[in-house]
Amino acid sequence: MDANDAVVEELTFLLLYLTSWTENVPGTTVRRAWKGYRFETLDALEAKGFITQGRRAKSAYLTTRV
Repeated sequence: MDANDAVVEELTFLLLYLTSWTENVPGTTVRRAWKGYRFETLDALEAKGFITQGRRAKSAYLTTRV
């Protein structure tokens, strides 16, 4: 990964957070965001534990790991 990839990941995560909403799930509240960004970047964020995404879902869960 080069410096540009790191910047793209950080900005994508920032946009995910800024456009996210909260959902009440039994027992907790979660943040979700539409995942309309590059698949490679979303996969990298998931590998680092920042988001959880399903392959068929159009939105992703933001995790509490920061």
